[in-house]
Amino acid sequence: MNIPAIQTALLAVQIPETERTLGSEKAVQSVEEKADGLHVKLQFGFPVHHIGNEIANRVQEALIAHTADAAIHLSIDTAIDTHKVQPGVSTIKGVKNIIAVASGKGGVGKSTTTANLATAMARMGARVGVLDADLYGPSQPTMLGVAGIKPEQHNQKLLPVEADSGIQVMSIGFMVDTDQAVVWRGPMVSQALQQLLFQSEWDDIDYLFIDLPPGTGDIQLTLSQKVPVTGSVVVTTPQDIALIDARKAVDMFNKVNIPIFGVLENMSVHICSNCGHSEAIFGSAGGKNLAERLNVPLLGQLPLSLPVREAMDGGSARQLLEEHPEIADIYTRAAFQIALAVSDKGKDFSSRFPKIVVE
Repeated sequence: MNIPAIQTALLAVQIPETERTLGSEKAVQSVEEKADGLHVKLQFGFPVHHIGNEIANRVQEALIAHTADAAIHLSIDTAIDTHKVQPGVSTIKGVKNIIAVASGKGGVGKSTTTANLATAMARMGARVGVLDADLYGPSQPTMLGVAGIKPEQHNQKLLPVEADSGIQVMSIGFMVDTDQAVVWRGPMVSQALQQLLFQSEWDDIDYLFIDLPPGTGDIQLTLSQKVPVTGSVVVTTPQDIALIDARKAVDMFNKVNIPIFGVLENMSVHICSNCGHSEAIFGSAGGKNLAERLNVPLLGQLPLSLPVREAMDGGSARQLLEEHPEIADIYTRAAFQIALAVSDKGKDFSSRFPKIVVE
């Protein structure tokens, strides 16, 4: 076999759902001819489980002219790195990348979006965590099906609760009664957020999604100053009043040097479960126009959906994506774009450097 020709053919293979190639992503790790055929090892800096079969098919098609009847043994692996965050903030042990999910306005489905993006990312093969930073109204334990569970402790740290999708979850909702109001001033809220994040023993998380509360107040300020954020996602509805607040969230992230990976438009249309008629009851193209103005991707447009609402109330995000492929496809495409945006950022090498002590 002509190994240089095989390598050239491999580098040109396009990665599904992207404009990228194996060559542009430096994904080809090794190509070896052995007694039982050709062995090809690929490694990606983002999760590819959801497109693994398609990658294998494209590799097969690209190499068949070069291998004749020889068997092709393909190995696909991922190695997700820690990427750069805002200046002056150190990364967290056990967490590689943090993605803040914000809206600026309440009631637009930000928590629902966080839960389903995290579930989609886990289904794609990544190790995922969710930090519920909406301390006044924590909803992630309910949405991810772990409400009522108390976190265990190990080495004076809290162990995140694991949902059935494998997602590691931490929330103030585990610590307080669901009917109990959290009546705290700003400094207490900021301290609680830091404790939930820094005093939890996260276990090798590739992507930690932080579900932010509405607004641009104390929690958001703490996040920007003390939490290593890789990037953010802005959730909005097409409604003008929601877009006004979404722009405030965008402005906040711009001021604190946190990049925006994209805009996700929720409740874009209502589809009648009886007749199938669709109606844009909150307006149309608002999220699309906001994304174009910011020059960031529109990650997706989600309909106002009864199955989504039922799944969030019932704590069955994983089951939702398994049983409703059309909904799963929207969240998966959005999560994949986020993962690609993270991989495009510069890598963080600070953890590899020894600490210098001046005596």
